[in-house]
Amino acid sequence: MEPFFNFTYDDYTTLCEKGDIRSFAALFLPIMYAICLVVGLAGNALVVAVYAYHKRQKTMMDAFLTHLAVADLLLLFTLPFWAANAARGWKLGEAMCKVVSACYTVNFTCCMLLLACISLDRYVALARVQTEERRGRLQRMITRRHCWKICLVVWATAFVLGLPDLILQEVRWMSNTSMCLAIYPPSMVGGGKATLEMVEVLVGFLIPLLVMVVCYWNVGQALKGLPLESRGKKWKAVRVLLIVVGVFVVTQLPYNMLKVYRAMDSVYALVTHCGTSKVLDQAAQVSESLALSHCCLNPILYAFVGSSFKQHTVKVAKKFGKNRRKKRPNAAQEEGMEMSFNSHNASQETNTFSV
Repeated sequence: MEPFFNFTYDDYTTLCEKGDIRSFAALFLPIMYAICLVVGLAGNALVVAVYAYHKRQKTMMDAFLTHLAVADLLLLFTLPFWAANAARGWKLGEAMCKVVSACYTVNFTCCMLLLACISLDRYVALARVQTEERRGRLQRMITRRHCWKICLVVWATAFVLGLPDLILQEVRWMSNTSMCLAIYPPSMVGGGKATLEMVEVLVGFLIPLLVMVVCYWNVGQALKGLPLESRGKKWKAVRVLLIVVGVFVVTQLPYNMLKVYRAMDSVYALVTHCGTSKVLDQAAQVSESLALSHCCLNPILYAFVGSSFKQHTVKVAKKFGKNRRKKRPNAAQEEGMEMSFNSHNASQETNTFSV
């Protein structure tokens, strides 16, 4: 699942010179990756910092958001390598090529699967407030006690999808520069390559999308049944659900449609014209950047709109402010300013603060 600008059409007998496409990638991708990196680091680092401060996540949502932020950060840390690869070629050797490619795939897949887990958690949370008869196996599985098992399965699944990159990624000399790209053996050029692409689309897009649509549809139906006096809150919640699903579709659908077309092309050789190949390459670069933008939006869509995260953030801010006020008397004493030395009152004030 390495960035799309690495794809070539070496299997065609007719040479298709793509110097202009590489020039576009050398300018466009570093800019887009830099934007994603700066914005994504700010939001996801805040999420990790807040939950790390509390040391223990109290709900399934807290745990999933923490893992999602970590996966986003690990994915974002690979972007400088791909930006350099697009601009000046790969200079870090084949081992780093394999590791960075695998890390990209693992964390991108993990992000998508965790989004599905979050939607399941929201659905189960709704089911638990309903009658006992409607609770089934899913409600018994999606609990805080099994959270670490669910996250382990998610990371293990993503790691398995990253194994082909560890095996297939190589550094090759192309167009007077070295590039990190997937080199498929002759036996995999057709069906094997297409199979890998389709598995990535299935696990990284179709399954999460299906889970999100089903879960949020049921949540939306339940919200519609709320009494009229709760109509304002009800439609606000429905709008949030629609935005979450809509952003996922808008950012991920173009990227995965091109992956499906690439898979079909590797089997049926649909692209035989050089101009068409160039258009697809350029579209792939743009759609992949759009897909990566979801890493920047995850904290806004999931963490910052959640009441639990807001409460954690407020507590951290209060604690930080309390510590700063606690240090002020010492600073004032050193400067010879008049102040109260009632240490009992100061300690009592600190102890009454609850985290």
